[in-house]
Amino acid sequence: MHNGLIKVITGIRRCGKSFLLNNLFHTRLTELGIPEENMLFLNMEEWRSRSFRNPDVLLNKIETFAANNNRMHYVVIDEVQMVDHFVEVLNSLHHFENVDVYVTGSNSRFLSSDIATEFRGRSYEIHLAPLSFSEYLSVFAGTTQEAWDEYSLYGGLPGLLSMETEEKKSVYLRQLFNTVYLRDIMERNRIENIPEIRELIRVLASSVGSLTNINNLTNTFASKKKLSITNKTVASYVRYFEESFIVEQAERYDIKGKQYIGAQSKYYFQDIGLRNALLSFRQLDRGHVMENIIYNELRQQGYSVDVGAVESRLPNGSRTNLEVDFVANKGSRRYYIQSSYQLQDAEKEQQEKRSLLQISDSFKKILVVSGHYPPMLDNNGIVTLGVFQFLSNPSVIDSL
Repeated sequence: MHNGLIKVITGIRRCGKSFLLNNLFHTRLTELGIPEENMLFLNMEEWRSRSFRNPDVLLNKIETFAANNNRMHYVVIDEVQMVDHFVEVLNSLHHFENVDVYVTGSNSRFLSSDIATEFRGRSYEIHLAPLSFSEYLSVFAGTTQEAWDEYSLYGGLPGLLSMETEEKKSVYLRQLFNTVYLRDIMERNRIENIPEIRELIRVLASSVGSLTNINNLTNTFASKKKLSITNKTVASYVRYFEESFIVEQAERYDIKGKQYIGAQSKYYFQDIGLRNALLSFRQLDRGHVMENIIYNELRQQGYSVDVGAVESRLPNGSRTNLEVDFVANKGSRRYYIQSSYQLQDAEKEQQEKRSLLQISDSFKKILVVSGHYPPMLDNNGIVTLGVFQFLSNPSVIDSL
């Protein structure tokens, strides 16, 4: 508050952006003694607010609103991307010294490099994700295992918590994608070929946890879906999904060479329930689902996350690249994290730790396994802990 910047709340639709501002933030302002006459809440999706999509009408409204007294005024605009020329409108609000501005948006297009340049460093992004597992667990009426079973299947969109049956949750997620997310992407980018883009997101859902690239995705279309599509079109569709916060790309990073490897990357869903719904809850690879949830947890904690590659020498003298699931960075901190759903025996454990053992620097190396598993440090400095411990306490990796 009061930092002179426009606060931009971004996130996938239905993750709680409007509730954050219209309910929680409104309550906070009231607790601080701010009178209602100093608050202006506008939802650009509402029919009654349609006139404010005109920039001149909106600016006149805010100018009149801010002139009613000398105290600070608070302007909240929901789904600001629906306002014509909204960049110019938001930049104009900096001329009002007694106005503190908060806006929401459901796609990242207005935060692209070009738009960010136009904001001239005058905006501050707050990205809101679906509920993390610890947040979900805090309001779940059941055991941690039961919460995990629900969360890993249906995800963390807040609306699900009010639904009692599995059928209602399944229908909600499917309808949400088809009637909100997909329609949003189609209208915004003027796409007419619905089967192609619908099949592409299913291909991405199937490839969670696997290295891929645009060429691989195009080939999958040709071989499995029997649809003809160009690399350029696939690249555009993937970008649309990223802009809508449905998927996120984790690039491949050469740990020893300290450089990015542009050939392949991984795509993770910001909500695992949407991913499962796209596959009709059939392709539930528990290992990849857990990996996706761990990725989301790291991102919600503010880490930048890459997929690690480390070179290893085989007994015959040849060299190969081993994968490290996550290279997580935040400031001066770095963690190498391997996700393994099951450790059946000592051989499997050593296999999972093999890539971590090839890393010679002193940053923490962590193996996350399924269920409850208290943190244990081995002779090589690798910490093994359960996913419940990892997800239930967001600061656990800092304290290991």
